[in-house]
Amino acid sequence: MESIDVRVLRTVRDWRADGHRALLATVIRTWGSSPRPVGAMMALREDGRAVGSVSGGCIEDDLIFRYTRAHGAPGIPSGSPQVVSYGVSADEAHRFGLPCGGTLELLLEFDPQHDSLGQLVQRLETGELVRRTVCCLDGSVTLDHADKPEHLQFDGSHLTSIFGPEYRMLLIGAGMLTEYLSTMALFNGFSVAVCDPRVEYMDAWSLPSVQKIVEMPDDAVVAFRPDQRSCIVALTHDPKLDDLALLEALHSPAFYVGAIGSRRNSESRRARMIEYFDETEESLERLRGPVGIHINSKTPAEIAVSVMAEILAVKNGVHLPRELSVAQAKRQQEAAVAPANNLAPLEH
Repeated sequence: MESIDVRVLRTVRDWRADGHRALLATVIRTWGSSPRPVGAMMALREDGRAVGSVSGGCIEDDLIFRYTRAHGAPGIPSGSPQVVSYGVSADEAHRFGLPCGGTLELLLEFDPQHDSLGQLVQRLETGELVRRTVCCLDGSVTLDHADKPEHLQFDGSHLTSIFGPEYRMLLIGAGMLTEYLSTMALFNGFSVAVCDPRVEYMDAWSLPSVQKIVEMPDDAVVAFRPDQRSCIVALTHDPKLDDLALLEALHSPAFYVGAIGSRRNSESRRARMIEYFDETEESLERLRGPVGIHINSKTPAEIAVSVMAEILAVKNGVHLPRELSVAQAKRQQEAAVAPANNLAPLEH
């Protein structure tokens, strides 16, 4: 499953190539609570077809009502990009389904240039990080290579957005937990690759839309070429498969590197890496294990929810300690239960 940004851009490119009029809406500013973050996009075609989202649905409905012939409107206008605001008043916030106090601004690009969109999508498909700048005076667009991800910027006359290759996930081990985690990652816009040199595991793999890799995991990590939008998770419980792959991943720009296992296994893994591979506590700072946010999960599906939640938290900039919350929560839970078990019975 491709990322929603790439899907929106590819869709509006195709519409324009087929001669349809269209607009591209981007959330450029928010105040208070808002349903969608800055940078969220939607594309709208003259006949009312839409892809993407800038709110919980009500603002999309208003844009369709205002700009499509399906509701008797004049259609999508020509001209320079336009800034529109929603939710300024309490009545508007209620009308458009915004949270209390929520306000957002959109930049509407009318009939964005097909050639520019085509170049942007093509460059994204090759894995390039691209800066797209829209001039609000005339709607012209420039595309430049970007060295690192940056937040959207809008100064009133120019909108600058950084678009990059989709988020990628490499999973080591093709067991049941991997199938659940792969499914969740796909729904969250990640492209997923699964590596397992054990033929009996890969032969049983049935999930489509996932790249299958049968080489040794450490070689697979090198070939994967992790970047700042990549995460690598080891799920085999087998040091022969997990350890070398994790070492390669730790020396890459991947935003998340982790491994499943008990707290004892995680501590043993760190000790092995320090003793035999010249790692240090500092170089292992980014290694997360046991992976996952504590939800008292027991089944593979629940564990996958726990792991996916932590990956998304790290991706979205939520600070989590190096020693993962699963282990911490278990210790806290054990500490809370132990005194309770030692309480004397109440006397009546």
